[in-house]
Amino acid sequence: MLDELLRRVSSHTPRILETDQRFPEAAVLLPITRGDTPELVLTLRAKGLSTHGGEVAFPGGRRDPEDPDLMYTALREAEEEIGLPPGLVEIVGPLSPLVSKHGIKVTPFVGIIPDFVEYRANDAEIAAVFSVPLEFFRQDPREHTHRIDYAGQSWYVPSYRYDGYKIWGLSAIMIVELMNLLYDADISLHRPPAHFSAV
Repeated sequence: MLDELLRRVSSHTPRILETDQRFPEAAVLLPITRGDTPELVLTLRAKGLSTHGGEVAFPGGRRDPEDPDLMYTALREAEEEIGLPPGLVEIVGPLSPLVSKHGIKVTPFVGIIPDFVEYRANDAEIAAVFSVPLEFFRQDPREHTHRIDYAGQSWYVPSYRYDGYKIWGLSAIMIVELMNLLYDADISLHRPPAHFSAV
């Protein structure tokens, strides 16, 4: 399955973010574990942070001026936040960039990592590191749908609940693109699901 993942992501052309504005840049890593049942690694951000405190997110952060590119940013931040050595990550390719509610352009990178890594969460930024089987998201087991109106378009963003963690917002949008890419899941962000109730 990972061979197919590598093929699909590496041949994927991310959507271009069409905007007249220049946004500060950030990058996140979507780490997928090797093994028979691949899992996606996420974090719970510390509550005291000024942005996205107490929310689930992928490891990542803002691009530093000295970062040569955004892939470097994603790997550097993953090491700083969860102790994931860059040498253990096989970057497969980028997904489509998004703009956060704080006006930051975020580029996701998919990476393959060993199926067992001893994470060291940076207590100042990360409250927990956890993983979710990719298969969990494949069936789109959303708990709610959030309607977000942005740039003249409505987005219907799923909110998932796994092991007590709420996974929503930009992270959920990235997961949807990944599921559609890996499994032809046909999860739409631009039309409401059959049993839509706005939250």
